[in-house]
Amino acid sequence: MDNGEKIEEKNTENKTDSVDPNKYMKIKKFHFIILIFLIVILTTGMTAFVLSFGDEKVVEKIQIQDRKDFTKLYETFESIKANYIHKVDDKKLIEGAINGMVESLGDPYSDYMTSAETEEFNETISSSFEGIGAQVEQKDDHIVIVAPIKGSPAEKAGLKANDIILEVDGKSIQGMSSNEAVSLIRGEKGTKVNLKISRPGVTDPIELSITRDVIPVETVYSEMLDGQIGKIQITMFSERTYTELVSHINELKKQGMKGLILDLRQNPGGLLDQAIEISSLFVPNGKVIYQMEKNDGKKVRQLSNQKEPFNIPLVAVVDGGSASASEILAGALKESAGVPIVGEKTFGKGTAQTAASYNDGSTLKLTTAKWLTPSGKWINEQGIVPDYEVKMPEYANLTYVDPGVELKKKSINEQVSTIEKMLEALGYQPGTIDGAFDDETEAAVIKFQKDHGLEQTGVVTGDTTVQIMEALRNKLIAEDPQIAKSVEILNEKIK
Repeated sequence: MDNGEKIEEKNTENKTDSVDPNKYMKIKKFHFIILIFLIVILTTGMTAFVLSFGDEKVVEKIQIQDRKDFTKLYETFESIKANYIHKVDDKKLIEGAINGMVESLGDPYSDYMTSAETEEFNETISSSFEGIGAQVEQKDDHIVIVAPIKGSPAEKAGLKANDIILEVDGKSIQGMSSNEAVSLIRGEKGTKVNLKISRPGVTDPIELSITRDVIPVETVYSEMLDGQIGKIQITMFSERTYTELVSHINELKKQGMKGLILDLRQNPGGLLDQAIEISSLFVPNGKVIYQMEKNDGKKVRQLSNQKEPFNIPLVAVVDGGSASASEILAGALKESAGVPIVGEKTFGKGTAQTAASYNDGSTLKLTTAKWLTPSGKWINEQGIVPDYEVKMPEYANLTYVDPGVELKKKSINEQVSTIEKMLEALGYQPGTIDGAFDDETEAAVIKFQKDHGLEQTGVVTGDTTVQIMEALRNKLIAEDPQIAKSVEILNEKIK
């Protein structure tokens, strides 16, 4: 979600050729249709707002003329209106034409959004919205998960970065834009949505039933680890992220923080102005945060405006779900502040979008620039490689198991295999990992149920399923190798 170019606001101009009075009646209808078609494009007073990379005002000067290039477009509009067998909606035709032009670019980050889609998007950077809580993007004609929001139904259901959504409630979404897909996935709190996903490294598609909820956009979480090491997780860059972060840092300082881990894992990005302000907390004043390169090849450098030095040792952690604005922050920390980066290669989104809204509330979002790291690297589809590459354990990638499904002796399926892997990771002995619920699997389940105060049925369903997954999540938090490496690095700096 990226934008940050600052372009002077200019008025839209409309130039038309004069008409011979003798031909007036002949073309009166034609020009009326032209007027209808251009009503959205010619709307004056276009105001810009940030959709995906910042909050600076952005308005491109658009000149519309009666050009020969548009003749075919006008004639098609007139032909449909005059000859199509069913009644057509003028606005729908116009929006379809605009959407078609944008889609022809083949750019997953450029998009035309209707007023309803624009409203839905704006909710994601406000205080809360209703849905499953996952950032998605269009990639290679697929809808791909960038990252689930911390604590969201999407995270609890086990959605992960790079999961491909194949179907929503049984409907294929291949070829849809990200906004079209989001409109299907979102819904009122308490309602369910069924997703079929494809996950890299997993042979069969995974089916998930997720209950929608209110997704609070709280973006900063902190805790104090052993050794007075503070850990702050930033889940996305929203309107108040900088303010929240400063508050958390000050609170950790009061508790005697000696080192700080900045956790940017599963952070899909957000507002560029927030990334700039946050980078300026850690990057020395006058150092480059990023460079922006437009289509003319000219580069503009964004410099840090740091007010006072940050003298506490710092490490940043990233993974494949760290994208866009979080990559800008990681790149600035690595190249301009000498901050060690730990984890796995980032997502790799290196383009910037500007967005302008029309008077009817619809929006055109267009890729207008590349952003480069301080040293001039373009990380698009390449990502940022950490200084210390540390992978998560295999059990961290295990898929969600539906608590509504009953797994018991003689059950044979992929979910049984997943439960066997979970039990094994937790120290129980389910026997051979083969997807077959046998005597050994049942015995392991009964032991788990006994240890956790559950009814000892030997059946995996309901609370047993939930507690197995919760126990695995707690184990991952306690043993997180990426955080452990970060603590090790900070302890060396603190000595």
